[in-house]
Amino acid sequence: MKTAILAGGYGKRLRPLTDTRPKPMIEVFGVPIIEWQVRWLRKFGMKDVVICAGYMKQQIIDHIGNGARFDCRIEYSFEEKALGTGGALLNAKELLSSQGSFFVLNGDILTELDPNRLNIANSNTLAVVPLRSQFGLVEFDENSKVRGFVEKPEIPDRWINAGIYRFTREVFRYLPQEGNIEVTALPALAEEAKLQGVKYKDVFWRSIDSHKDIEEASKEMKEAKLS
Repeated sequence: MKTAILAGGYGKRLRPLTDTRPKPMIEVFGVPIIEWQVRWLRKFGMKDVVICAGYMKQQIIDHIGNGARFDCRIEYSFEEKALGTGGALLNAKELLSSQGSFFVLNGDILTELDPNRLNIANSNTLAVVPLRSQFGLVEFDENSKVRGFVEKPEIPDRWINAGIYRFTREVFRYLPQEGNIEVTALPALAEEAKLQGVKYKDVFWRSIDSHKDIEEASKEMKEAKLS
């Protein structure tokens, strides 16, 4: 089964780093995000990858190539202008539509979750991870005395989109020419009860959206001995 990596965005929030390189080429522990992703997919038996590239795409091509050094097969889908995640996936239809289903991954995700759990027959599936507070919380007793502090805890029963999907071919009917999956295809699939969530707990997951995320991801990966 193929996996599409959506790697064409500008990464504006990571400037000035992304003034000279595409976001998937930002390094964490000296390794570009896109390489971490290819190695992670290979670890879970996924060898066929389509990289949807746009902004400064040549840097990704030069680094990843045809995938031979990762024991993978890499194909590319190019966008001449920013199409959004939905438009980029639709643009890669020719490379993906021969598959009954395929995986999709945002190009700024670092994780160790097992994507094979998304393989639910005849379903479009979405990986979700627990929402983590961006702030430390203060704990009180019944008399409002401070009992302690909890640093950035997970919020019970609240889940967020992990940016990792398994779609059937029908998803192409829901994709826009330009626009993001999150505001087009996913809400439409959910409204028609055609989207299944798969919960992942106690697993490393990090979206690289800011400079702080790079620092925190490096720390978490070191603690988890993933580096």
